[in-house]
Order: sequence, then C-alpha cells, then structure tokens
Amino acid sequence: MDDLARAYRLFGVLRWGELGDGHITCRDPLQPDHMWLLRYGVPFERASAGDLVLVAPDGTATDQQGRPAAINESAYTIHHPIHEARPDIGAAAHTHTQWGTPFSAERRMIEPINQEATCFFEDHALFDDEEVQIMSTDGGKRIAAALGDCRTVILANHGLLTVGASPADAVGWFVLAERVAEVQMKAREAIPISAESARIAREDLTGADFGWTLFGWAARRHLPHEFT
Repeated sequence: MDDLARAYRLFGVLRWGELGDGHITCRDPLQPDHMWLLRYGVPFERASAGDLVLVAPDGTATDQQGRPAAINESAYTIHHPIHEARPDIGAAAHTHTQWGTPFSAERRMIEPINQEATCFFEDHALFDDEEVQIMSTDGGKRIAAALGDCRTVILANHGLLTVGASPADAVGWFVLAERVAEVQMKAREAIPISAESARIAREDLTGADFGWTLFGWAARRHLPHEFT
C-alpha cells in the first residue's frame, strides 16, 4: 500500500497525471481478482495509503472502511482486463506523458538506438488500434491481448503502459520507458544496433529487480524528503 501511494506521488512530482489522467493499480494479495488504486479526485502528489480504494471484479470500489468510493473508471476498464489476463503481474501503470504520448502517436516500436532502449528489445508491444471505448472493458481486453507476455505496450495515439511484479517495479519500468520515448523522438536519424548486440545489452542490464531499482533511484531523486 505504501509503495502504491509513493508510486502515485512520484508520478505527481514528475507532473504526470495533472489533469487526473492515468492510473497505477496493484493486485490485492488476498483477493487476486481485486485491485487497489487511488481514489478519484486526489492529486497524485498528495496520495497517501489511506487514499487507496479496493476495486472488485465488477468495477465497484470501496474505501478502507467499506464505503462506496469514486474512481477513474478507465482505470478499471483498462487495467482489470490486464490483471485478469496476466496472473503473473502484480501491478500496472499508465498515464499521459510529455514524450510517451507523442511517441505513441507515431505508432512505431522502440528501436535499440541507445542503452536504455535495449532494455525493451523484444519485450514490448504496439497496440495499433483506435482504443476509443475507454468506458468499456472491450478496449482493455484488446490492450491485454496486444500486451501478451510483454512488460510494456505502446498504446497508439494514447501513451505508454507498463506492468510489473509490484507498483515499484511497474513504475520503474514506466519511468525508463518515458526516457526512452524522449530519445526516440529526438534522435530522428539514429542508427539502431544489431539485434544480437541488443539482446546481449538487455540481458546484461535487466534482471528481476531492475524495475524496483529504477524506482528507488527515481523516488530518492524526486521525493528526497521521504528518505531522510
């Protein structure tokens, strides 16, 4: 719960989700078909563990006292099908960012043109569809199908979405994906490295705790008062 709230606060200080767009969800350990997310109306940078609400498989949400709670409905319609399709993950993260969203509008894959980009080599997907049914789980199911067993999916004309074992893991990968999207947009004539070299770099750089480590660095950099 604390990690999920901190993940929202990190999004907030990075100026992501300023208009209430975006969501981070975490699977409930005791009820795996339920998920936690931030109550609607709470600015991300002010998120606390007490602001998190539990969402049932049918989309109904309750606060920690069992009272009905308001949520961003698209968090349910997009994330619930992903959690349902991927029992191996514990969290998912998505929001509209300064570089991820324009990159997604080009409807292309991440090319291995720098070290960070190799981390996503052969481990990301493109949802090349017009996902306009944001209030229906139909769109979420199509996104889940496009994601497959990858860690990241680029939502065409929408933005980035990452999954992980925990909120820290998913958000660590999201922060890296945003940095990679920025490089992809700026280095317009970059020459990718070979597939073989990209695979070697990916294996050298990534590991089971990679996303968590990235999150730790980002949180300490942007939320230093929480680590004194």
